Amino acid sequence: MPGVNITNKHMTYKTNNKFIIYNINTIIRIYLNINTIYMNLFSSLFHYVMATVSKYNIDESHSVGHAMNCLYYSNQIFEMEVKHNPLIKDQENIIYVSAALHDMCDKKYMDKEEGLRNITKFIETLGNQNGPLLKNDDKYVIKNIISTMSYSHVKTFGFPNLGKYQSAYNIVREADLLCAYDFDRCMLYNMYQRNGNMEESFNEAEKLFHKRMFKHDDDGLFLTQYSKLNYQSMELHAKERIENWRKMLKKT
Repeated sequence: MPGVNITNKHMTYKTNNKFIIYNINTIIRIYLNINTIYMNLFSSLFHYVMATVSKYNIDESHSVGHAMNCLYYSNQIFEMEVKHNPLIKDQENIIYVSAALHDMCDKKYMDKEEGLRNITKFIETLGNQNGPLLKNDDKYVIKNIISTMSYSHVKTFGFPNLGKYQSAYNIVREADLLCAYDFDRCMLYNMYQRNGNMEESFNEAEKLFHKRMFKHDDDGLFLTQYSKLNYQSMELHAKERIENWRKMLKKT
């Protein structure tokens, strides 16, 4: 690496004709501390998700697995977006908390306002030994994101204006949309609603995909680079999955 000399204990970095010496052990401690902070954050988030899933009897389609997938896609979108919009770096925690908790107030399973109040109280407890992981106003930002990001809300009311948090909102919203390309997940939800009737669950899921998921891009729902680059392959996989299920169901 140009301008960097590494010895056993120190790294010397040359900038503006001055040398800054970093103790490698210090760098490692900082790196490990950051990783520990996020490990603790994610552990806290998923403990809350698991407790809420149990309390409100949330089925598999919207429980821990979906929260993990939404968090994953939020990270993937964020890593691409932050390269040309570095201002969102300070909103990374907001994005991850919103992604993991967004369905813990879903009106399909609970009173939405009650869920939002519970989430706000939980967010206030998040922190580490150096203090809170989120600023006080962040809980209101998270509430605004998760209460306005659903497909049905956007189709009815359009995108909200969240000012400097608009990119964070779109990252979480689009992560959830990408998760929606999981055809089996859609079938799972229908099976819980229809007492396990496989044929009805498949038919309803296929109808929804043609009505909604396969029109995401046409409806102007994808604004980030990652979503635009990846939705077509996910759509193709969903179509293949539909045909595989169609063949299997015809054999029974």
